[in-house]
Amino acid sequence: MIWCRYQLDGKTSFGIVEDGRVTEVWGNPLEDYAVTNHSHALADVKLLAPIKPPMLYAAGPNYRGHVEGMAARRGAPPSYPDRPSPNYRSVHAIIGTEENIVVPDDCSGAVQPEGQLAVVIGKTARKVPVSEALDHVFGYTIGNDISQRPWQQADRTMFRGKNCDTWKPMGPWIVTDQDPKGFRIIVRHNGEVWEDFSSADQIWDTETWIHELSNYATLYPGDVLWMGTEGADGDMVPGDTIEVEISGIGTLRNYVVAEG
Repeated sequence: MIWCRYQLDGKTSFGIVEDGRVTEVWGNPLEDYAVTNHSHALADVKLLAPIKPPMLYAAGPNYRGHVEGMAARRGAPPSYPDRPSPNYRSVHAIIGTEENIVVPDDCSGAVQPEGQLAVVIGKTARKVPVSEALDHVFGYTIGNDISQRPWQQADRTMFRGKNCDTWKPMGPWIVTDQDPKGFRIIVRHNGEVWEDFSSADQIWDTETWIHELSNYATLYPGDVLWMGTEGADGDMVPGDTIEVEISGIGTLRNYVVAEG
């Protein structure tokens, strides 16, 4: 099933996407809901980020290629993580597909994309064994963990380098009943492929991350975990278009603009 969150005539609703149309749903797909008989052409609605998560987690380095690429940027040897190392991202930085990524005035003008698989939690999870972890997943969507490397390296935290307004595009919708190891992830910059990799290449898989996170912090329905990226992509500047496509889900497309 494909779930979206959309806006039409000033009203925000959840919906089910099928055959180019979206059927309005009353309620929340993670709680109680009812499917209505109100249907709209998908082209007539504005797609929003498919969920407003109470918490947005980000997997630390979760692909060997990203570890190696970032080390090369620093001119240092790669240092591979010995355990999952999660972090947080600002839920207030989330935007939907077809929206603008805004580069702040005091930024160098270049930011980097990180196309990622996003896992949406569907059931409360606390100390969940690996074998049961996927039972707590509602579905999967796409994230783009926009980053500014000089800030990331210079600051004591990743607050500024990762969490500026609009720097967490997510969408276009959530797809259920998928195998998290079976996704192909492609990042395109102005139509040119920058990354093409598989979710099967993660250092730690979805089950391990849910197990690890839930050992220390309860995961709640609607929480989202972004699963990391493979490469260390080039710079985007105002005027650029960035797309993240994941097989079986769709394409998240955003536009880079200057502030003001």
